[in-house]
Amino acid sequence: MISQVTYPEPIETAIAQLESWGQTLGDRYLFKNYSLSPRSLALLLLQKDPTLWQTLEQDREQCSYLEILITVTQNQLKQPIGLAIANTRQSQATAIERAVVHETKQTQSSLAETLHQLTVNPITGFPILVVILYYGVYKFVGEFGAGELVDRIETFFEGQINPVVNYLTAQVIPWKPIQDLIANDYGIITLGIRYATAIVLPVVATYFLMFSFLEDSGYLPRLSLMLDRLFKSVGLSGRAVIPMVLGLGCDTMATIVTRTLETKRERLIATFLLSLVIPCAAQWGVIVGLLAQKPAALLFWGGFITAIFLVVGYLTAKFLPGTSGSFYMEVPPLRLPKLRNILTKTWVRMKWYFVEILPLFIWASVLIWVGRLTGLFDLIIRAIEPLTWALGMPKQAAPIFLYGFFRRDYGAAGLFDLQQQGSLTGNQLVVAAIVLTLFLPCIAQLQILIKEQGSKTTLAIVMFVFPFAFLMGYIVNLGLILFGVNF
Repeated sequence: MISQVTYPEPIETAIAQLESWGQTLGDRYLFKNYSLSPRSLALLLLQKDPTLWQTLEQDREQCSYLEILITVTQNQLKQPIGLAIANTRQSQATAIERAVVHETKQTQSSLAETLHQLTVNPITGFPILVVILYYGVYKFVGEFGAGELVDRIETFFEGQINPVVNYLTAQVIPWKPIQDLIANDYGIITLGIRYATAIVLPVVATYFLMFSFLEDSGYLPRLSLMLDRLFKSVGLSGRAVIPMVLGLGCDTMATIVTRTLETKRERLIATFLLSLVIPCAAQWGVIVGLLAQKPAALLFWGGFITAIFLVVGYLTAKFLPGTSGSFYMEVPPLRLPKLRNILTKTWVRMKWYFVEILPLFIWASVLIWVGRLTGLFDLIIRAIEPLTWALGMPKQAAPIFLYGFFRRDYGAAGLFDLQQQGSLTGNQLVVAAIVLTLFLPCIAQLQILIKEQGSKTTLAIVMFVFPFAFLMGYIVNLGLILFGVNF
């Protein structure tokens, strides 16, 4: 039986030097205060154990000696010292297991185990993720949900419901301002309920169907394992994949789920990225549906938003003090989801989402009505028009950013209306999509942000996001003009 783990030669040499160094210290504080063996202490020192190093900081001379020794050892290895130690222990544990465990019959790798290995290995996992995004997001949610379903329901509203509502309102209510509250261009029924039912609901339904399928299949924890290293570059762990994926359905719900992250720093980074770059299902569903006919524009939008996620996340993690928590997660077995479970989960989430969203859309219509009645709406639009001009967009686009202030998906629905009217070119559509994606969080998410992070942090996020969204839109528009790109 193996009694002691044997590490690579550079680490064993460093251990021997540290054990000798510890003997020269005699009864000094470091080895006196710990009951561990000299070899165990040496291994902890090589891995820069926080408790030991906090003690060592009292003696700068000894601390400098250790820094030099660790640097020399690291230069002789092809991987970080901590990883080399962990890999050696893992290999030796596997060797012990093989030596003491005897199998009467060699078991063959099951299909589930093979699929597990394929989904967690980045070499095969990323192509699988691309396939899921293409068929699950682009085809099912984008083309079917935000395309075909939205078109059919929107056509029904425009052809059957809105004219009837406008006619009945004009016949029953003699006062024009009250007519405008219920019907016409910005009415509760003709705009608010139409947006929530005809544009938002089909996208949310198809997304939650897809999300429930992936959730029940056991794929999401494996996605967390695969993306752990990538997420560490933005100060998060693989555990943050769950709220980020959930944010593609509803950022408000995802902000609540960030409570599962270990450290306050991780929760702050996650909520910030959710507020900035993660579009909700209705928002990205409408955008994907609009850009589906222009694959190059869709790829540009997706690539740009992904780049913003990585760069802003990296810089935030770089300058935000603190450390990320450790990553561990129970991985359930892969299984074929039951249709009944998928439909039940989808129904519950849709009901929650619709009950949450419909009142907000109605309130948004009421606020727009009040703004138009008092002249404040037109005043704000005139203030926004120079921004839309700087983005290379027509002044008719100004109201969609005002809609986006109430809800980002409300603004995306306004973008859909504008595109249906033929008022936007391909480049203008891309710029508008980028700005609306990076735009302010919706009212519901702002409320949860204040509850989770406090009013000061929420205000700081809002003060960053608002100018940043328009700045990125301006840079993209300028870049497209300079390079002569036309989508």
